[in-house]
Amino acid sequence: MLLLFTKRDWRGRANVPRTGGMIIAANHLSWSDPLLFAHFAYNSGRWPVYLAKSGVFDIPVVGTIVRKCRQIPVFRGSTDAARSLKEAEQALVEGSCVIFYPEGTITRDPDFWPMAAKTGVARLALATGVPVIPVAHWGAQELLPYGQKKPRLFPRKTFRVIAGPPVDLSKYAGQPMRSQVLKDATADIMTAITAQLAELRGEKAPDTPFDEAESRAG
Repeated sequence: MLLLFTKRDWRGRANVPRTGGMIIAANHLSWSDPLLFAHFAYNSGRWPVYLAKSGVFDIPVVGTIVRKCRQIPVFRGSTDAARSLKEAEQALVEGSCVIFYPEGTITRDPDFWPMAAKTGVARLALATGVPVIPVAHWGAQELLPYGQKKPRLFPRKTFRVIAGPPVDLSKYAGQPMRSQVLKDATADIMTAITAQLAELRGEKAPDTPFDEAESRAG
């Protein structure tokens, strides 16, 4: 079905390990990109496991499908929030390919560059030692722009993806997971994703990522 409405420009699939626990860390452009991106992961030889908002699991039919597909619920703003990361950690230990959007939501950057990210992906990577593959994509925002419910199916959009080599987090190995360590590791991951996106777009990325909290405060 996806091939009916999208064209593919996929690069770097050789950088996606075919076995073993791994994290794919990606930018987030649209509510459509999880489905499009899952197609990329599946065709790269990996079953995609997402952390999805817990409310999705309560939607009739959709919730059943999400559970059957072995996705992990995220309980935000509750005492169960840590449970999501524990389940993700267990999935990684068992050899799963867990896909993260480190930003935590669709980017609010006016030019669609990645925003400042949360530290959950770095915490899991350092706790498990699994490789983090930085992946950038472009085109999902044309299929379903943020804030809209009706996709723009025609003309067919091109979904561009590029996967890079694992992010080198070796300098953090063995260090206590203090706040600054997690922030620095997260910055390294986001720098790699942003560099991949700059290559896809053929443009220079901003020197400083957009910070949604600072934007609201301003």
